[in-house]
Amino acid sequence: MIELIPAIDMIDGKCVRLSAGDYACKKVYSDDPAEVASRLYDQGFRRLHVVDLDGAKARHCVNLHQLERITSCTQLTVDFGGGIASDTDLQAAFDAGAAMVTIGSLAVSQRELVASWLAKHGSERFIIGADVREGRIRTQGWLQDGGVQLMDFIAYWMEAGVSRILCTDISRDGMLNHPNIGLYTQIMRRFPTCRLIASGGVSCTQDILDLQSAGIPSVVFGKAYYEGRLDLQKLLSLS
Repeated sequence: MIELIPAIDMIDGKCVRLSAGDYACKKVYSDDPAEVASRLYDQGFRRLHVVDLDGAKARHCVNLHQLERITSCTQLTVDFGGGIASDTDLQAAFDAGAAMVTIGSLAVSQRELVASWLAKHGSERFIIGADVREGRIRTQGWLQDGGVQLMDFIAYWMEAGVSRILCTDISRDGMLNHPNIGLYTQIMRRFPTCRLIASGGVSCTQDILDLQSAGIPSVVFGKAYYEGRLDLQKLLSLS
């Protein structure tokens, strides 16, 4: 069974979606992320991926108050990412209710720091964000080239003890043009023990069924949900 993980991306405290990671191309779906989270829980979802896009750009957490509202009003298991750049940010995210955190840019630029967090808090509380464009990792809210190839990046963190890798194909994120199943299949062939979370491009129920058929463990989706393109009853029967 594929794990279903809806996403809430936040800018200015609002629930938004970008197109291919472009901050200039955003669409606001709700002024109240906590209300969206409550609706997701009521519909039957139990996992949630929350991204602080302001934080990713600013390099420190910005929307933690919204994270706390989400975790206070639901029993969703939430992972939180975007702007976690220090011990203070990390602890604040955990204190606000995040069960796990997603680390992207810092996993490129400050590997020793992230490794120390794994040792202190346990690797199960961490997801490594592998945001990729044309085979290379992007950082700082997808705005910069991280200078490392995707497969090398995944190999490093798998060897460090992280099992969950969130791989986002930036070119497809928010574009509703189908997931890059070929890319995710390559990752699983090379790293069969990876608890891969596929992200980017989901446009319909069949896309998720195709990911499941390809053996992908988990999927994150956003725009397809917000625009009513998913058969929730059919999908939730999978889990």
